[in-house]
Amino acid sequence: MNEDVLEGTYKSYFPVFEAHPDLIYLDHAATSQKPLSVIEAIKDQMTFENGSPNRGAHKLSVKATEIYDNGRRKVIDFIGGMDPREIVFTKNATESLNLIAYSYGMNFLKHEDEIAILISSHHSNIVPWQMVAQKTGAKLVYLMVDSEGKMPASELDKINERTKIVTFPWISNGIGTRIEPKRLIEKAHEMGAVAIIDAAQVAGHERIDIAELDADFLVFSGHKMFGPQGIGVLYGKYELLEKMPPFLTGGDMIEYVTCFETTYEEVPKRFEAGTQNVSGVKGLVAAIDFIEAIGMHSIQNHERKLTQYIVEQLKKLPFITIYGAETLADRGGLVVFNVTGVHPHDVASILDDYGIAIRAGHHCTQPLMQHLELTATCRASYSLYNSEQDVDRLIKALFKVRKVFGYDD
Repeated sequence: MNEDVLEGTYKSYFPVFEAHPDLIYLDHAATSQKPLSVIEAIKDQMTFENGSPNRGAHKLSVKATEIYDNGRRKVIDFIGGMDPREIVFTKNATESLNLIAYSYGMNFLKHEDEIAILISSHHSNIVPWQMVAQKTGAKLVYLMVDSEGKMPASELDKINERTKIVTFPWISNGIGTRIEPKRLIEKAHEMGAVAIIDAAQVAGHERIDIAELDADFLVFSGHKMFGPQGIGVLYGKYELLEKMPPFLTGGDMIEYVTCFETTYEEVPKRFEAGTQNVSGVKGLVAAIDFIEAIGMHSIQNHERKLTQYIVEQLKKLPFITIYGAETLADRGGLVVFNVTGVHPHDVASILDDYGIAIRAGHHCTQPLMQHLELTATCRASYSLYNSEQDVDRLIKALFKVRKVFGYDD
């Protein structure tokens, strides 16, 4: 019987596990492993289809343009949108958020306007807004969460007529708790504000319906959903993108240049300066094909079962503290915990000796850590290539971690 069937995973689709058969990869939230179909798609593009898009009449350039444009259509379909012009390709979610902050925030916010940020946001959704506030005189207002990472309903009262931006992670990479996006989006729109979703921990894990959400902007990274590193997505409502000036300038985003002035391309090309990452788009499309072939429902069910199992097993250990939501429905595909008496960095280092890869640190969410009175945590995140057997190995290894530090559990 196939190992995948025995373990309930799709591990054989991922070549990394052939090279490292004993690897237990629990760092999906940082970057996912890549299925063979994605690797081959990138290789084929670089080998047989390499050309500069939008710039030439020869066959390879035309093919590169076709790959790039088809990718835009694929992505808008993937998130439930209609207009491919609402998709801007970037390097990653970080660049997407910076683009919004600099192109929209710097130009449309003014003194005393307010930017509402969920405290559980990644640094890439905090630092750019700090710079916008410093330059424009706008104020940062933090929407707080409780000890489980949930936002109390009373925090919505902080969104008022002065609020111009409401930005938040759908699932926090720092604590793993899911936020209900609709109530934040509806409150933002009620007050005339723009709503931004960081969907980096959602894309590839569950279905996104941007039309139903009615978010103004949504961002995610390809490399966290089985795609290559170096390709990210910014979705923006066309009417907003159309009034935003370029974020980067140079080749391929211009209409006409004279010595003293320039006119710019239409949306979305005005935001895509320079030679674009065609192989990244090809890989992202292959990743979406991979996800759709398996089925988002199957992926979500697999991850929910693993979440339930890992939480149940960790709770059995008296030396483990688990953070995040108590209820399974409020959790994403990651679990954050600490080992009593052992620093998270030591935990991660020792686990690596046993072939288990986790994340340790503040997870680029220092304001959240400060709010929760934590300095660092361990994070286990998982996907299709993980199984209950992986969790069992993690649990056994955690006993060994404690033993290294002299504890006899």
